[in-house]
Amino acid sequence: MYDTIRYEVIEGVAWLYLNRPEKLNAFTALMNKEIANALKISNSDDEVRCIVITGEGRAFCSGQDLSEVDETMDFGQVLRDHYGPMIKQIRQCEKPIIAAVNGVAAGAGFSLALACDFRLVSEKASFLNAFVHVGLIPDSGNLFYLSKLVGHAKSLELSILGEKVTAVKAVEIGLANRLISINAWNEEVTAFANRVAGLPTRAIGLIKQAMHAAENLSFEDYLEFEAGGQRIASLTYDHREGLDAFIQKRKANYIGR
Repeated sequence: MYDTIRYEVIEGVAWLYLNRPEKLNAFTALMNKEIANALKISNSDDEVRCIVITGEGRAFCSGQDLSEVDETMDFGQVLRDHYGPMIKQIRQCEKPIIAAVNGVAAGAGFSLALACDFRLVSEKASFLNAFVHVGLIPDSGNLFYLSKLVGHAKSLELSILGEKVTAVKAVEIGLANRLISINAWNEEVTAFANRVAGLPTRAIGLIKQAMHAAENLSFEDYLEFEAGGQRIASLTYDHREGLDAFIQKRKANYIGR
């Protein structure tokens, strides 16, 4: 189905593997397109309750494949045509998205991880805002997300100095959510994804929408947006199931609707 990624759905979790291990999963225009397409399919598939993006081999994603770059390219247009649609698809996705960062996430690979809802990191993971080392600015939504996660000062430091952030440091500064031992990597990532997939999916989508709305709306407008979202959530099966489970003192069995 795809040439640069591997996609499969297992027990409600869509697994999206960046699949160019010999190139450290570097981006090509085709990979941008295939990631966006897989995310669109996941978002519309009722069977999918959670999405995991990870890398095959020893890297998460090393950024742009420089063999596709030449001096005649309009880099701004490349972002508009390829990276922008991919990052927008992540932001528009109502399903929770986990970046399982198994190795280096550099350049636009760092941006990809930043755009996800969770970042799980292995002991071998690292982050690098490598753009400055080739005289460019962070792109693909990088600073938009980075500044929200680690603040203005740390974002400038990571972007201007272009220093590597280890997995341990990433957790310390709030860049990553969980540090996972490499020996337990597959088991713990799967367990985390399954846990998220077992939550009320519609409510998660509404939470994500509310978070995005909070970035742009006035407080009064946000309260109105919030009220609309809560009404939608209150009409779902999972809301009723959650209430019944609480009253009956049992574990809720959410179905994502």
